[in-house]
Amino acid sequence: MATTTQALPDSGLKRNVGFIGLIWASTGSIIGSGWLFGSQEALKTAGPSAIISWVIGGVAILVLALVHAELGGMFPIAGGTARFPHIAFGGIAGASFGWFSWLQSVTVAPIEVEAMIKYAQHWEFAHPWLHTTTVNGETQQLLTGAGIAVAVVLMAVVTVINMLSVRILANTNSAATWWKVAIPLLVIIVLAFSGFHGSNFTAADGFMPQGAKGILAAVSTSGIIFAFLGFEQADQLAGEAKNPRRDIPRAVIGSVLIGLVIYLLLQIVFLGALRSDAIQGAWATADFTKYTGPFADIAMAAGITWLAVIIFIDAIISPAGTGLIYVTATSRISYGLSRNGYFPKAFEWTTKQGVPWVGLIVAFVVGCACFAPFPSWQGLVSLITSASVLMYAGAPLALGAFRKRIPEIERPYRMPAATVLSPIAFIVANLIILWTGWDTDWKLGVAILIGAVVIILNNVFRGASSVRPRWDWKAAQWLLPYLIGMGLIVFLSDFGPLTNPVFPLWIDIVVVAVFSLVIYYWAINSASPREEILRTAEDVRDVEESGVVEPVHH
Repeated sequence: MATTTQALPDSGLKRNVGFIGLIWASTGSIIGSGWLFGSQEALKTAGPSAIISWVIGGVAILVLALVHAELGGMFPIAGGTARFPHIAFGGIAGASFGWFSWLQSVTVAPIEVEAMIKYAQHWEFAHPWLHTTTVNGETQQLLTGAGIAVAVVLMAVVTVINMLSVRILANTNSAATWWKVAIPLLVIIVLAFSGFHGSNFTAADGFMPQGAKGILAAVSTSGIIFAFLGFEQADQLAGEAKNPRRDIPRAVIGSVLIGLVIYLLLQIVFLGALRSDAIQGAWATADFTKYTGPFADIAMAAGITWLAVIIFIDAIISPAGTGLIYVTATSRISYGLSRNGYFPKAFEWTTKQGVPWVGLIVAFVVGCACFAPFPSWQGLVSLITSASVLMYAGAPLALGAFRKRIPEIERPYRMPAATVLSPIAFIVANLIILWTGWDTDWKLGVAILIGAVVIILNNVFRGASSVRPRWDWKAAQWLLPYLIGMGLIVFLSDFGPLTNPVFPLWIDIVVVAVFSLVIYYWAINSASPREEILRTAEDVRDVEESGVVEPVHH
């Protein structure tokens, strides 16, 4: 097939990003505000057994990363995550999963900005930016009017950097990521050798205060999965990679392994470094839960002031670097969706440097709008986690379809045991949605409906276009039952609102697994015929090669 044997397309985006830029794009996205708050939040939810939660989360994401590694090598196209289902299942599924991808990406930068402002509370000048309140019995710090203004300015800064060029962006992010990796490693080493208390692992109300439910809930709701989000950024930049077939699989897998090691060690040293007076009572309500800068507060309590200063500096650099790359990814996703015919053509307009500037501006506006309904870091984490894994769920379905329909196509990286691991990856994604809980998932359902309206209106008013979506209802016949079915399972489960759930813990996991397998095999057997997949892949390639973009003066 042409997409695997001919030269890589020049799409108007510039292929300037090498392996280091790709792996640092993914690693830089993984190591953001998650390391600053994830250990604290997980410990509140699961106690010391949060260590198990991190292992579960890391393994789950690694399985999904293996899927993305094969797909990214097969189809090195801009905004790849949003476009794999488009090739496999046509317009209906492609538009839906593309919307999930854009929704997840556009809301990450606001979270990182909120993290920066929260850690800045160490300085007196930042105190007016947040106010403390109680939401559903939990103390939270919310943005004030002044805080929202500061947040908008920070969003503007990362947007302007993105406007410069992808080469400058990659270099900026690579430099920031070296710092972002080094500082957590420094924290791990210093805290491990400056008063590690092994007795903390059985202190307060025990190692596993909430049992298995607490361990599983922490995976989704405490920022663990959120912390690993971003491994797919190498896929999103595939249209700008120098050697995507070689570098993308290595970047995707390598970034997850780096993140897993760092986060697991951070959780261990965070737990061991806590003083006894900070963990009296129960893990969920102990004094450490009130820390606004968890690791910095521990360092200051231990008298390691210099380390606290470095952490406060990193609390600016790490979230800023992650926000930077996610604004980039959002514009590339919208660029890819427009190339597929799902978003308006304006999202294909690029500057002379090859930057999709309309997508950047929209990402900035939508990101700023998030500060009003979600003025706290905690407020957005669960929603983004659920949206992200819903986006990731499209990848194993696409992989299964490609293995069935086009098995002979060149794959620079072949996921081992794909017939087993691919459906497992789909089950894993759906389990994370289950563990996120009904309070979050129903809001995701509303966001899905908004996306449907946007895509329908674009199809009505888009007009003449070089690409018309292939609205293949037959290939996507499983999609609506999947979305509705998952919603019902979550509602009826132990993670739903019912006092006496129909599916108690463990039974709900079995139900999700069985349901996922039914949807998985239904989907891959309903996928577009071989000829349609090849034609769609060829269309994507032709559009990439055409370089058809509007003049920059629009």
